[in-house]
Amino acid sequence: MAYSGIGGQAVMEGVMMKHKDTYAVAVRKPDHEIIIEKKTYSGICKNQILRNLIFVRGIINFIESMVLGMSTLTFSASFFEEDDKKTDGSSEGASQERNKRKESLEVGLTIAVSLILAVAIFMVLPFYASLLFQRFVSSKTVVILIEGVLRLIIFFAYIILISQMEDIRRVFMYHGAEHKCINCIEHGMDLTVENVKMSSREHKRCGTSFLFFVVIISILATMFIRVDSRILRLALRIAIIPLIAGISYEFIRLAGRSDNRLVNLLSKPGLWMQRLTTREPDEEMIEVGIASVEAVFDWKSYVETVRKEGET
Repeated sequence: MAYSGIGGQAVMEGVMMKHKDTYAVAVRKPDHEIIIEKKTYSGICKNQILRNLIFVRGIINFIESMVLGMSTLTFSASFFEEDDKKTDGSSEGASQERNKRKESLEVGLTIAVSLILAVAIFMVLPFYASLLFQRFVSSKTVVILIEGVLRLIIFFAYIILISQMEDIRRVFMYHGAEHKCINCIEHGMDLTVENVKMSSREHKRCGTSFLFFVVIISILATMFIRVDSRILRLALRIAIIPLIAGISYEFIRLAGRSDNRLVNLLSKPGLWMQRLTTREPDEEMIEVGIASVEAVFDWKSYVETVRKEGET
C-alpha cells in the first residue's frame, strides 16, 4: 500500500479530506445536494523546525486536528435544522440564517465541553477509582495496572455507548466512507463507487488507532510515576498527555508509511477498534467521500504513479 498523504474525518452527513494545507468538506444536504467547501488551513504553528521535530510535531498535529475538526463539524451541522422550522419569507429566511449561526456556535461549544469532560473522566475517574483498591492491594504496580484496566474499560464503554445513537451511527458510516476512499486510491484503484465499496474501512492512520495507542502508552507511562502525593500523581498524569500524544502520533505516522510485519502486528488492535467506529457506508455516502477527495487531491495522477511502481 502506498502513502498518499491525504487524511480526513467524518462530519455530520459528510466527509472532510485534507491534503497538505488544503482541506475540503463535502456535505449531503437534506435536499440530497452535495455542497463542498474548500479552504486552506496552514495550522497554528508556522515554525517549520518545530513542525518537523519528532514528538513535538505530534502534539502540534493533534491540536491542529482538534481545531480543524471542530470547525468542520460546526460547518456541517449548519445545514441541518429542526423539522418544524420552515422557510416562507425573506425576513424569516434572515431569521433562520441567524439561528443557523447560533446553532453552529452551540454545536462548537458542545463539542468543546464534551472533550473537556471526556479528558476529565478518562484521567481523573480511573485514577481515583483505582485508589479504592489500595485497601486490598499493597503493590503500587498492581494498583497502577488496575487504573489502566479501568481506563481501557471507560474507553471501550464510551465508544460502545455513543455508537448506539442514530446520528453517531451515521457519522460512523461516513467514517467508513472516508477510510474506503483513501484505501481505494492508496491501493492503486480508480476512485469509483464500485471500487470504494470493495475497499477496506480500516486504515492504519485512523484517529481511532491514535486514541487506542494514547490509552496503551498512558498505561505504560504511568508505571514510572511513583510519588507519594495523590495530587502530584494526578497532575503528572495530566502533564504527560502531550508527550503521550506525540509518541502515539509517531507510531501512527510510521504505520501509515510502512508494511513492516512488526508494525502491522502492532497496528492490529487499533484496526480492530475501528470495527466499532466505522460502519459500511451506502452509495450516497461514498459519493460524498469521493467528492471531498477530488476537491483536494489529484487521485488520477497518484493512482497512475502507484500502478507504475507496482509494475517495476
